[in-house]
Amino acid sequence: MSIVLTDFARARLFPRGGRANAVQDLSPAQFEAELNAREPERVIPGYAEFCQLHVHRNWTSTRCATIAITAENRGQLRSAYEARNDRELPVLVRWFEGLTAPVARYLIPILYSREQLAHEGSPIAADWGVVGCLYTMEPEETPLAPITMLRNALGVEEGGSGVPLDRKAYRRSVAFWDAHANWRPAR
Repeated sequence: MSIVLTDFARARLFPRGGRANAVQDLSPAQFEAELNAREPERVIPGYAEFCQLHVHRNWTSTRCATIAITAENRGQLRSAYEARNDRELPVLVRWFEGLTAPVARYLIPILYSREQLAHEGSPIAADWGVVGCLYTMEPEETPLAPITMLRNALGVEEGGSGVPLDRKAYRRSVAFWDAHANWRPAR
């Protein structure tokens, strides 16, 4: 099985100039090489047939992506309307500013099949393409954000995958994201 970083993931996981809440300690090419050389501890089926998640022990200093919301840190939550790229409409997002998460125990790359990526207009020359990566303390999937689930249901033309909304999964996502938020370094 061959794995490549998609352009979408490369920009988010390895932003120009680096970022404290992105993948640390290696280049995109090194990350891709490691994913092709390492056997995952386990493979988690994704939200659709074309998606899978590979669980790896974290071999970097990459920090967890999310922090639990508490009474003590709630005042550090920020929000704004943002788009992931120029083709997508901005949506409301929130994050912690001024907090730093612990180093993650696991890196969980999210992979889409070559066929799905071609369907979405992003062909690759490998079997699987990385579209994202979770940085977690437990070897478990972090639920997709509710807005990501909605965008996926809207279809490829709106930046999604065309997978219909699963109401049970959506409610599970809301429960998680009501109690957690991503973090960003202070601007």
